[in-house]
Amino acid sequence: MSAELTPEVVDFLSAGTRTGLLAFTAADGRPLAAPVWFVVEDGALVFNTGATTAKGRALARDPRVALVVDIAEPPYAFVQVQGVAETSEDPGELVRTATALGARYMGADRAEEYGRRNAVPGELVVRLRPTKVVANLAVAD
Repeated sequence: MSAELTPEVVDFLSAGTRTGLLAFTAADGRPLAAPVWFVVEDGALVFNTGATTAKGRALARDPRVALVVDIAEPPYAFVQVQGVAETSEDPGELVRTATALGARYMGADRAEEYGRRNAVPGELVVRLRPTKVVANLAVAD
């Protein structure tokens, strides 16, 4: 266990179009989880979400979250990143991150389309800074 993303963990998180499952706490204390598109940048996991979504409201109340990425087939693997989320509404960062997310998940030919579509007022850039990383990159081995 570590508080940093090792090169092996970054490779795992960055492979293909794996999505993350973000765990957060609802206002009434219930645990919730939602899928997110993300990229790894400068030792953090970066994603976008709306400020008024359940995720956005939860982050405003309590920035402590966890994000899990897994492979659900042999050799089975997972990474759990626990940490503190920082949010920004900077328009330039919104366009840049939304475009990067569009490129990863929809392909380079649609990156700008998704960047424009998702970088609108009311959206947030979220940077999940790890405080603990748990990884098992070969569960079945």
